[in-house]
Amino acid sequence: TFYCFIRLCLEKILLQCILQSRSLSGADAINALRPFYFAVHPDFFGQHPKEREVNENSLKRLNGYLENLQKPGFRSFKPTQLTFYVRERDPNSSNVQESFSASGFRAVSFTLHTRDLLSTVLDILNSCSLSTEHIQSLIVNSQPHKKAKSTVNRRIKWDKTYYSFTGFKDPEEELEQAQRVETTLISWLDDNEASAVKKLQKSLPLRKELERLKFELSHQLQLSDIRWQRSWGIAHRCSQLHSLGRLVQQRPEVLKNVKGHTVVFTDRSGMSAAGHIMLGTMDVHHHWTKIFERLPNYYKLQKRLLLLEDRISQLLGGIQVIYIEELQPLLTLEEYYGTLDSFYNKLRDSRLPFHPRSLRGLQMILESDRYAPSLHECGHFMIPTVCDPATLQWFIFDKAQEARENLKRKEQMMITEKELIDTSTEKFSLDRLYKEPSVSSAQMIDCCKRLLEESLPYLQGMHLCISHFYSVLQDGDLCIPWNWK
Repeated sequence: TFYCFIRLCLEKILLQCILQSRSLSGADAINALRPFYFAVHPDFFGQHPKEREVNENSLKRLNGYLENLQKPGFRSFKPTQLTFYVRERDPNSSNVQESFSASGFRAVSFTLHTRDLLSTVLDILNSCSLSTEHIQSLIVNSQPHKKAKSTVNRRIKWDKTYYSFTGFKDPEEELEQAQRVETTLISWLDDNEASAVKKLQKSLPLRKELERLKFELSHQLQLSDIRWQRSWGIAHRCSQLHSLGRLVQQRPEVLKNVKGHTVVFTDRSGMSAAGHIMLGTMDVHHHWTKIFERLPNYYKLQKRLLLLEDRISQLLGGIQVIYIEELQPLLTLEEYYGTLDSFYNKLRDSRLPFHPRSLRGLQMILESDRYAPSLHECGHFMIPTVCDPATLQWFIFDKAQEARENLKRKEQMMITEKELIDTSTEKFSLDRLYKEPSVSSAQMIDCCKRLLEESLPYLQGMHLCISHFYSVLQDGDLCIPWNWK
């Protein structure tokens, strides 16, 4: 019986060694995830800034998870929920990089709770509906390399029967039990409330300084608003306002034409398609001064742009051409005018038979990175600039009634969303409750309704952002996923 027991132990250890030999190295994992990186890399989402930001944040958290997997003796794994916008595949392409088109993408959410690279890679690829056929060849090709590696420093892994016989705790079994516990809102707040409160308290003086600077500059220049394109920290924003304030003191005459406009701090300088003054954060005062000096010419181009939108509207039965900052890339006025002009010339030459004013009340946006028209859940048409006129006509006629219904539903949802935000802010004594632009009204409504059913004293005085993942921002804002558990 003793010898049978020993043989059983050896067989189990041998099986475990065989399974371990199928693991991936860090380099193998990166190679195996190439299709995934091509599908979600932020560089391919240049025309979709909100989706790009979600993918950037998720990739940072994923890379941290993969790095921890490769640390010897690392044990404190927590299930990690990730959301990615995955580009749609082109079935006709055999090239890995070119097989993903820019015509569309889908949101994918999944939770990582594995403790080895191979399982993690497979989970990621399967969650994104990507092929895993290439994994086996990577394992086979990496075997000689793995056999040659020294095992002197490898940690001893005992058979399960060792822990049964000695009564010691099996660390792998404890880890598996911990991983089965999915991250919940309550548990996450328990772990992160103290850190968020500390960061928030530290940021309060800067927040007051930011509000003071923003109010003084807005009043002095008679601006409609001052905004930021990206989620920069409070200190960074204060620095940008101080820089603008210095320019006002040095060259007050160049800012005489900004009255009534909105200033947006962003990645480049100019005027945006929405008519806002863009100040590039990497530009010096000389560049900003040139933008302010060019404002009269920008205003002339803006009038021509509005006229062009009206002409397109007349050719399409009165449908309104709009530009939505939250859903479209941040285009300059010149770029957007060029897009409108090209689309107008195509429509004018096609002479589509739309009855005048038959589509009044409907809305559309132009997109340069799509090939098929679509109807957004908010009710506006998303029309590619390269869309065939005949296809465009058929699609608008077919979806007109649904578009009107979506617009009505959007208006009601916006009212409901605001009411729920106000109610939630009051109930939890929040200092601020807001959402990322990539979170829809429907998602925000669902999130707030479920929050109101909970008792969350942790949130008193906090800044709460509804997002796609859990995070504590550098200034103490709490980010939670809209579909929190």
